[in-house]
Amino acid sequence: MIVDLPGTTTSKVSKKIISLREQGGVTALGRVLTLVVVTKFGLEEEAIEAANDASREHPCRIIVLVDAGAGAPNRLDAQIRVGGDAGASEVIVLYGYGELARESESLVAALLLPDAPIVAWWPHAAPKNAGETSIGRIAHRRITDSANEADPQLALKNICRTYKSGDTDLAWTRLTNWRIQLAAVLDQADGTPITAVTVEGASDSPSTILLAAWLHRALDTAVTIVSDPAGTGVRGVQLSRASGDIRLFRPGRIVAELTQPGQPAQRISLPRRTLSDCVAEELRRLDPDEVFGETVRSLGTSKEHQESRVTVTGSAKPEHDRLSLIAV
Repeated sequence: MIVDLPGTTTSKVSKKIISLREQGGVTALGRVLTLVVVTKFGLEEEAIEAANDASREHPCRIIVLVDAGAGAPNRLDAQIRVGGDAGASEVIVLYGYGELARESESLVAALLLPDAPIVAWWPHAAPKNAGETSIGRIAHRRITDSANEADPQLALKNICRTYKSGDTDLAWTRLTNWRIQLAAVLDQADGTPITAVTVEGASDSPSTILLAAWLHRALDTAVTIVSDPAGTGVRGVQLSRASGDIRLFRPGRIVAELTQPGQPAQRISLPRRTLSDCVAEELRRLDPDEVFGETVRSLGTSKEHQESRVTVTGSAKPEHDRLSLIAV
């Protein structure tokens, strides 16, 4: 069921939710958190769909703040979605015009679930410092997506400079399965030291940079990033050893091939993660992701220190030169 409330206030929206609950069929029982989504007009439906899917695993109240136009007269339109239109959640979409187009704690304060954690998510146009925004200051977790920014590498740099406990980015979440597979391979390896690492991936992918940073920290060895301007995301990782190289390579979108010395090649399911999968994973944990924090902060070391540990090969386009300034 979808209820439209044009020209309204958050107080009226709150009263309408209570009214719907009293009429039956809508209950807040079992809601474990409030997810606040900050987005722009025309981009909200993709985020709502992903949040709805994630809510089936984590029942929550979803509040979507939509910048509908700062140049228009001040007005607030709202939409309440419940039942089949809201997954396992209640969805409140607030379309702000004029001064109400800016994200503000005052817009959501009356709609937050009492005594429940707050997670903030910026699917697009993430702020330069998420933790210092009006919504970010009240959130327990703050989720951005540097891959959706006009300049993904600059967005990753901003996270590095402004990181606070509780911040995370979906470029990191997309790496979970890669990190699991690589950790499993290393656990089963013969113990021969890794002497070099090569990461192949899209030249503008923050996931490629973060995976390289994580591997450097985990293995304390030099990393080479082979840029693949024709692809998207990470394509492969090679771990060089005196006893033979280990290579995990995904040529398509679903299946990867693992090759190791003295063993037949193995085909491993390693599908690209959907937006819903990534959001659901981030909602599973409300404690800070310390590994992400350590990894992203490591991108802030000096240029000279970074370049002593990283080599970038591939196309010599300017954007690849910029990659070497923040990869580790």
